[in-house]
Amino acid sequence: MNLLSIHWHFDPILFEFGKISVRWYGLLFVSGFVIGWYLFKWFFTREKVDRNLMDTLLYTLLIGTIVGARLGHVLFYQPDYYFGSWQGFWEIFMPWKGGLASHGGAIALLLAMWWFSRKYGPKHGFDFLWIMDRLCIAVAFAGCMIRLGNLANSEIYGVETSLPWGFIFDLQGETVPKHPTQIYEALSYLILGLVLVWFYKHKLDKVHRGFFFGLFLLGCFGARFLIEFIKEPQVEFETTMLLNQGQRLSIPFIIAGIGLLVYAAKARKPAAIVRK
Repeated sequence: MNLLSIHWHFDPILFEFGKISVRWYGLLFVSGFVIGWYLFKWFFTREKVDRNLMDTLLYTLLIGTIVGARLGHVLFYQPDYYFGSWQGFWEIFMPWKGGLASHGGAIALLLAMWWFSRKYGPKHGFDFLWIMDRLCIAVAFAGCMIRLGNLANSEIYGVETSLPWGFIFDLQGETVPKHPTQIYEALSYLILGLVLVWFYKHKLDKVHRGFFFGLFLLGCFGARFLIEFIKEPQVEFETTMLLNQGQRLSIPFIIAGIGLLVYAAKARKPAAIVRK
């Protein structure tokens, strides 16, 4: 036994009922939405937004996240497989078989919140940036939960390491310790979420609209970009790339984050809803 590593042999299945199995990943995925619901309850109560909108917002987020993350994996990582045969094509509609990409989920959330803000914002006093400033706080914690779900599944881990916290992922047939990059990302998102909550609670009247979203994009995808350097390739074509697909997809979000921070500083629009 290597005393300077951790043998990870965690059962990804929480429990089984007949042919139906409930996985830890699914439970952690759903827990991200539960955390988000309570955060938005706080946001809406503090800024006096109609809380009847919360159910519609939740359904919009749930559908957007699942559809976007699934299509992101299909289009960004394995288009040859999913569009190369009828079997692959039908598996597009089977997300339980694996394959969700956070970048696809992020793009879908942007589109979903653009629709939500256009439909409900004018009546209730908020716009796209207002909703994104708050959504990104919830997403940071949800991202933490999802990465813990990846850890439960023994997937999306890093390259070999000699560090004492290296994980040997027994269920994947690994025999040497690897970087537990799921934990690195989960901690990054957790810290980012706590920082954003602190700013919202204590500095809402001092920051400007777009600040939270900009800081989130910079922090989240900046951390993702750096951690990708020690991740194992998820698909074969990444082995020949200077920057892997996750890093290439992160760059536009990092640039957008910097741009939003500059915009927030120049526009100086109040972060909170101003009631007339």
